[in-house]
Amino acid sequence: MDRGKRPGRSLTAQNNKIYLDFKDIIREHALLFLPAKSLCKFRTVCRDWRLQISTPFFAHNQSLSCRSTSGIFLQTPGGSPSLVPIDANSCGVPDPFLRFLPEPVDIKSSSNGLLCCQGREGDKAYYICNPVTQQWKKLPKSDANHGPDPAIVLLFEPSLLNFVAEYKIICAFPSADFGEATEFDIYSSREDSWEIAGEICFGARRVMPKSGVHVNGVVYWMTTGSMIAFDLTKERSQLLQGYDTRILGAFGGKLCKVNVTGGSINLNILVNAHTNTMQMGSRSRMWSEKRAVVLDSKIVGDLARNYSVLHVDSEIMVVQDGERTYSYDFKSHATKVLSSRADSHSRCLPYVNSLVAL
Repeated sequence: MDRGKRPGRSLTAQNNKIYLDFKDIIREHALLFLPAKSLCKFRTVCRDWRLQISTPFFAHNQSLSCRSTSGIFLQTPGGSPSLVPIDANSCGVPDPFLRFLPEPVDIKSSSNGLLCCQGREGDKAYYICNPVTQQWKKLPKSDANHGPDPAIVLLFEPSLLNFVAEYKIICAFPSADFGEATEFDIYSSREDSWEIAGEICFGARRVMPKSGVHVNGVVYWMTTGSMIAFDLTKERSQLLQGYDTRILGAFGGKLCKVNVTGGSINLNILVNAHTNTMQMGSRSRMWSEKRAVVLDSKIVGDLARNYSVLHVDSEIMVVQDGERTYSYDFKSHATKVLSSRADSHSRCLPYVNSLVAL
């Protein structure tokens, strides 16, 4: 036996090097894509991971990389909000009831980890918060009358170069000067102020407060028998007539609508918003062909259903049937029970488990 050779020691050294390299690869390239709840757990792995996850630079990059819908906030009228994770092992917040805010609130809108809430008392102030970090900010009062149930849409798109989270809030509200007209009030976090846009959308009836959705710089709301589109860059609006849906969403970077008839769920994608300006005889269509969504009968049962869709995006659709709430994954086509005790009047808002700092 040749005692001069000790392969075991060499193999151990190589394994240690591979382990160290693998740990560094995970730290540098994988952690950023994980939701905040998982990252809070991984702080205990080692000192290096704890220090890295705790830096503002990491929180900024995580908000850029982790953009998937990881849960939904449900809230009944007058009730406290509650977070329903799509995967309870990876999504969660310290206080899903938002009791860290200075007063009870109603969640009005959400966007990439931030929530826009409105207080129930006094001047009914607006708050922006991150439920993971429990950071929050009270917004200045607007000069416009937004009404008792404002049609609020929060817009927050993480940017590579902006380390400070910049966001906007847009509210469509009835004009006080013109009948059947809608005006638009815009809050900018950069200016920390509200400004009423010069644009007025005539012919628009009452805007549905819970219907607003933001898609590529354009905000859409449903009204009675029509839809309003407001371009934030150009500050121009468009009234689109003849719609029979109450659910709008963003699917593949385009606006989508959902029509539900009993147990049948169909998804349509907006392909041309300007068909009303086309010449007569044009074959151009506004919406794509219907895409049927079929929930797994093993999960929802074989009985006839009367579904209502609460939310839809490129990844998931949230569907309610009685007291049960389901999620449908567009990639895996998997159906999952999210909650077995939901109110039919619950408001559903998508949530991204992000570390974004205010």
